[in-house]
Amino acid sequence: MSTRAGIVVTGTEVLTGRVTDRNGPWLAEQLRLVGIDIAEIVVVGDRPDDLTAALQHLTAAGLELIITSGGLGPTADDLTARVVGEFQRRPLALDAALEQRIAAIVERLQRGRGWTVDPEAQAAGTRKQSLVPAGATVLEPVGTAPGLVVPAPDRTDGPPVVVLPGPPRELQGMWPAALAAPAVTAIVAQAEELRQRTLRLWGTMESELAAMMRAQGDALDDLEITTCLRDGELEIVTRYAPGEQDAYERFAAAVAEAFPRTLFSPDGASIDEIVARLLRERGLTIATAESCTAGLLAGRLTELAGSSDYVLGGLVVYSNLAKHDLAGVPLELIDRVGAVSEEVAVALAEGARSRLHSDLGVGITGIAGPGGGSTEKPVGLVHFCVSDGVRQRPARWVIPGGRSEVRARAVLLALHLVRRLLEEDSDEASAQAGA
Repeated sequence: MSTRAGIVVTGTEVLTGRVTDRNGPWLAEQLRLVGIDIAEIVVVGDRPDDLTAALQHLTAAGLELIITSGGLGPTADDLTARVVGEFQRRPLALDAALEQRIAAIVERLQRGRGWTVDPEAQAAGTRKQSLVPAGATVLEPVGTAPGLVVPAPDRTDGPPVVVLPGPPRELQGMWPAALAAPAVTAIVAQAEELRQRTLRLWGTMESELAAMMRAQGDALDDLEITTCLRDGELEIVTRYAPGEQDAYERFAAAVAEAFPRTLFSPDGASIDEIVARLLRERGLTIATAESCTAGLLAGRLTELAGSSDYVLGGLVVYSNLAKHDLAGVPLELIDRVGAVSEEVAVALAEGARSRLHSDLGVGITGIAGPGGGSTEKPVGLVHFCVSDGVRQRPARWVIPGGRSEVRARAVLLALHLVRRLLEEDSDEASAQAGA
């Protein structure tokens, strides 16, 4: 993995956590697709000295390419173009043609939004965004800010710096032009293919995987393997050169052999994609009745395009009266066993299925917290049920974490319960075919 890049994400709002960085991970994946590995992602505030220090650090690391995001607007704290120009020892000069193009964009935006702007302030902002380091390639604006590809001082002393805007929509829209810039094209031409494959397991601990990998010995030396346990899913990401395809296939086969019951995604597909595929393949529909998750499962099921083919709807049944009126749960049942119980989860699943006329129903009821728990029913207790009218698959978990974590993990658990029920059909079909 000889060709490497570094990313500098600028913005005090990102540094302090008020805004989540979406650009760094997106750029890392786009670079991987063209064979460039990421060495570091650095986040700095809107301070020129900090940006300069980050550029110095990444250049000293011997990287072939540096990319920055943010700091290209018309305000005083948008300093990236100037700092990068100074770092590459390329003075800024006004690009009059670019100034006219940006002014036309700003004028169109103002007309469309009905804004009244001080002409002098507008002209000053436009002029600032039109200052280009000598010898830099201009990337046409997607919003109002142009991007830049700024070569090293003498084209051999250090990497070029690609300067991209901060808004993700603008950055992503500008990325093809950045790749097409000659300085970047030359680097991509030298890069080797970098393959990446993902395996996903459910119910396997990292320690179990680590033991299996130790048993593989030197066979894994040419693979870069990283693992992440997130909400019960163990994700294994492997990166390797094309010549190591056989080594990866042997590793993937070893994982499948060691964990045949918990490897649910041998091709990296997410649980959402798998559930959607199984529902489509079987021509089945699904509906939900949710108490503590309050529609989050229905929202996630409909996140994928085309979900209207199999998602019929969802009931948010937060109160006991709503459980009764919307999902048909008997009030005497709630009075007898409590709203957070296996029996009510089963009744919710059946209610969702019958009231919305779906093939599958999912019921969820629990205590998300932070209050409302007891010794018998602690905070984090969630009861689930998935039913197809013949089979009922109830489950109970006590989920650790705060309110948002309990609700989010409950949705993930429900998706896996749906997957398991749907995969029972596949297992039965395979057994019958084998007979």
